[in-house]
Amino acid sequence: MRKGIFSVSMPAMDKDSFKNSRVLVMGLGTFGGGVDSAAFAAAAGAKVTVTDLAAEEKLTRAIEQLKDYKNIEYHLAGHKPSDFQNCDYLIVNPAVPLDNKFVEIARQAGAQITSQIELFFNLSPSTIVAITGSNGKSTTAALAAHLLEAGAGKDNCEYRKVWLGGNIGDMPLLTNLDEITTDDIAVLEISSFQIDQLAASKIGPAVAMVTNITPNHLDRHGTFDEYCRIKKTLFEMQTCNDKNSAVSIFNGEDEIATKWFAEYSKQARRESLLFTADDISGDIASRFTLPGRANRSNLAAAIAVAKHFAVTDECIAEAVGKFKGLDNRLQLVAEFNGVGWYDDSIATTPASTIVALEAFSEPKIIIAGGYDKGVDFAALGEAIGNMAKAAILIGDTAEKIAASIRKSSDDKIPVKIADSMENAVSIADELADVGDVVLLSPACASYDMFDNYRARGKVFCGAVRLLQQKL
Repeated sequence: MRKGIFSVSMPAMDKDSFKNSRVLVMGLGTFGGGVDSAAFAAAAGAKVTVTDLAAEEKLTRAIEQLKDYKNIEYHLAGHKPSDFQNCDYLIVNPAVPLDNKFVEIARQAGAQITSQIELFFNLSPSTIVAITGSNGKSTTAALAAHLLEAGAGKDNCEYRKVWLGGNIGDMPLLTNLDEITTDDIAVLEISSFQIDQLAASKIGPAVAMVTNITPNHLDRHGTFDEYCRIKKTLFEMQTCNDKNSAVSIFNGEDEIATKWFAEYSKQARRESLLFTADDISGDIASRFTLPGRANRSNLAAAIAVAKHFAVTDECIAEAVGKFKGLDNRLQLVAEFNGVGWYDDSIATTPASTIVALEAFSEPKIIIAGGYDKGVDFAALGEAIGNMAKAAILIGDTAEKIAASIRKSSDDKIPVKIADSMENAVSIADELADVGDVVLLSPACASYDMFDNYRARGKVFCGAVRLLQQKL
């Protein structure tokens, strides 16, 4: 196993450990994790420096959230080696690769290297439910928290409050620590990057789940085998002994997850569970508003978590109908001229886009493409060729995806290249007929054209609504 930057485990500590220390937060970012880390350290009495490659104008919203903390300095638009040489703690954003040269400077200087997720695992008294996977983990985490909240306070449920956070974004964790108790449950979406950050601590969650495993982030992890190894680490870190028994939950329709279930179900002091989309009863399915079999799988996973914590079938049934889904995840943006426009900007892998295509029976015009993470588009091209009415492609991968579609479909469907999201929406409007669905499901990351998937979705939604206003 390769040696990473998190090679020395975090020593026992509490919030007071940071008082009067020098804390460097590497990567403020736009998803809330950097803000949470900086606010936590500043509130604990540390002298905090935030460093980010992005310029100030890119981070205005994040900086605004920290305006009340007078003990935070900002070193933006680049990293200074001196910051890394003179910090006691370095809190690293998950997007920072493990072999980053600046992190190595801090490690050589004796700094304690950590992350938001590692700090939470070390400091939170709550029962942690960690949900990982290649697709569906945000929706599953939000659903699990929603169902658990329905049971909170009921006689049969022994927990007090439910917290949601992690990779889902904009959900603070560390700054909530003073309110979190041993009677609470924290539901965390957790990425492969965050699992890698946890590996040195070897502190696992009480409940771990994998939604599915498909190739992703190969630009960072190198190979699919390495990506799988990191995901599996989440289960390896769970404690299974006479005092603690772990709960591990696997997708029974995923080949790799099913193999892991077969392995772990033989282990003493571990309860291993399987779920499938077919677990959903007709009554529950009729109440559930999210489209497609993949979302029913997400619901089945969330129900498995809720039932483990004794949420009743009646509570689950009532709560399911109230769940409205998350932004940028097969979200209906508008419906006009008989055409439905859906934002699935969160789809950053071919597998997730194939799932989105499968969610609709209507004729589909897909907008796809973006930053190239080094994944193969053969299966995506075949799926688009078989399931879509037309494809509009954007970004760095546009020509690659176009070639895959043409190879598999023999030019059966129109394939257009757009130079912007607005242009893509305009082309989609020209191609769409009554009864069609226009689906933004990029199958790629956004970094070639946008800061993140949310910014991409926002531009798409804006273009669609502007089109609607012109009617």
